[in-house]
Amino acid sequence: MSTHSHDTIAAIATPAGRGGVGIVRISGRNALDIGREITRLSPIPRHAHYGDFLDASGQVIDQGILLYFKAPHSFTGEDVIELQGHGGPVVMDMLLDRCLKLGARLAHPGEFSERAYLNDRMDLTQAEAVADLIDAETSTAARLATRSLQGSFSTAINELLESLVHLRMYVEAAIDFPEEEIDFLSDGKVSTDLHAVIDNISKVRAKARTGRILRDGINLVIAGEPNAGKSSLLNALAGVDSAIVTEIPGTTRDLLREHIQLGGVPIHLVDTAGLRDTEDQVEREGVRRAREALQGADRLLWVYDAATDPRNQGLEQARLPQGIPVTLVRNKVDKIGETPGQGQQQGRDEIRLSARTGDGIGLLKEHLLASMGFQGAENTEYLARRRHLDAIDRALAALENGRIALERHQAGELLAEDLRQAQQALSEITGDFSADDLLGEIFSSFCIGK
Repeated sequence: MSTHSHDTIAAIATPAGRGGVGIVRISGRNALDIGREITRLSPIPRHAHYGDFLDASGQVIDQGILLYFKAPHSFTGEDVIELQGHGGPVVMDMLLDRCLKLGARLAHPGEFSERAYLNDRMDLTQAEAVADLIDAETSTAARLATRSLQGSFSTAINELLESLVHLRMYVEAAIDFPEEEIDFLSDGKVSTDLHAVIDNISKVRAKARTGRILRDGINLVIAGEPNAGKSSLLNALAGVDSAIVTEIPGTTRDLLREHIQLGGVPIHLVDTAGLRDTEDQVEREGVRRAREALQGADRLLWVYDAATDPRNQGLEQARLPQGIPVTLVRNKVDKIGETPGQGQQQGRDEIRLSARTGDGIGLLKEHLLASMGFQGAENTEYLARRRHLDAIDRALAALENGRIALERHQAGELLAEDLRQAQQALSEITGDFSADDLLGEIFSSFCIGK
C-alpha cells in the first residue's frame, strides 16, 4: 500500500447504514483543493465551516461542516479534509463519488492509519491500538487500547531497546580492544546488565501476555458424549438459556456460540454436538462440525456425567486433538451426592459441579482465568497481539543464547550478535524495523475509513 503514499485518498469514515452524522475523510496533497471545489469555501485550519456540499453541476448534495487540518498537524501528517454531513448511505456515497471524480482514490483498509505511521505521527503499536480500540469487546480492553494509543506499550519497548543498545555498545567496545576483552567481559558488569535486561523483558512479556488475552480472549469449546450436560453448562456460564436442554441424547445438532466476559476477559464459548458414532445423517454432520471446532480451540472443556460414567471412560474413545489443553468437568454431581470441588484426574485438572443447579460454576470460572495465566486487569498496562509476543519470545531466546555464550565461553562476538538479534526483534514491535509485507498484513485488517 505504501507505494501509493503520494496519492490523495478518500473514504467514508463512519459506519455503514443510516445515522444522524456521516463523515467523508480526505487525505493527501490535493485534499484542500478537493474540499474547496466541493464547498466553494477557503477553510482556515482547525476551524469549523458550515456550507453546502456541491456536485459537478453546482447542485447541493448536502449541507454540513468542513474541517481542515493542515500538514503536518493532522492524524495522517498530510493535509486532511473532513466533510461532516447527514449520515444517509446515499448521501455519503454521492459525496464520496464527488471526491473520487475530483482526483482522489478510494482508500485501502487502514490506509489513513498507515500514513500516520509512515509519516511518524505514531509508531506501529499505536497504529494497531487504533484498530484495537474500535474492536474492543470489553470496557477493560477499550481502556487498555487507549493507553496503548497514548504510548504506554511503546514506552515500555523503547526502554528495553535503550538498555539493549547500551549493553551492545559496552560489549562491542570490548571486542574493539581484543587485548582487554577478557577483562571487559569478566568484570561482572556485562553479566549483571544482561540478566537485568532479560528480567525486564520477561516482566514486559508477562504483561503483554495478559494484554493479548484481554484483546483476543480465548476460544473455549465444550465437548463430551451426548446428554453429558454440555448445553446446560453453556447456559450456566452464559447466564441465559441459549441452548435447548432435554433428556434426549443428541438434542444439540449444530454449533452454538455465546460470548461472555470473565474478569474482563472475552470468552468465546462453543457448545458442540455429543461425540459418538451415529447413523443419523443430521447428527453425524453435527459430530463432524464438533470435531472441526475442537481443532480451533484454545482450551477444551470435556464434560462427562458423574452418574452414568463415573470413571470418565468416554474420554478414552473421544479422540481429542493433541496439543490443546483440556479441563475435565465432572457434571451432575448433585445426582450422586458429591460436593462440588476441584481436583486432578489422569494428569488433568478436573472441576466437579452441577450445571443444572449452578453449584461449582464459580470454581470453573476461577480455574479458567488461572489456566490462562491471567493475573488480573489491574496488573496489565496495555493490549498486545500475537506478533508482539512472538517478537518478545525471539528476543528472549536470543538473549538466552547470549547469556550462554558469555558465561560458558566468554565469546564476546557471539554475545554481540545475539544482542543485535534481540534488538531487531523488539524493533519489529514498534515498527522501527518492519518488512513491507508485515505492514500490509497489519493495516489490511483495519476499517476502510481508518
